Amino acid sequence: MSQFNRPIRVLVAKVGLDGHDRGARIIATSLRDAGMEVIYTGLRQTPEMVVNTALQEDVDAIGISILSGAHMTVFPKVLALIKEKQMDDVLLTGGGIIPADDMAELKQMGVGELFPPGTSTQDIVKYITDWVHTHRNF
Repeated sequence: MSQFNRPIRVLVAKVGLDGHDRGARIIATSLRDAGMEVIYTGLRQTPEMVVNTALQEDVDAIGISILSGAHMTVFPKVLALIKEKQMDDVLLTGGGIIPADDMAELKQMGVGELFPPGTSTQDIVKYITDWVHTHRNF
């Protein structure tokens, strides 16, 4: 695996009225422990806030934690904003309570892997690292 000139930067976000952020905090800590720079947006972000922060922070990946059931609204909206801002080399990934059929549909739209509760944090770290090594140059 090649070395980068800087750590991988990941934005971890909670979008909408979902007030549960324990999982997002665990993921943020795991990514940080793996040597990544993590920007955690906190609760109740809008898709616009998330994408604007990602653009300002020049992140390699956006990870959205969603437990509210709004994933079929949130992910497509964030994806559209990423495309609008020409951030096509930024990974959109995430996790939470998302039915398998919805995961498949979101992946067809261009969302990266989605991780259900209980996924090993090592698997998430490996996925983001491998994706960034393949799709980003810095």
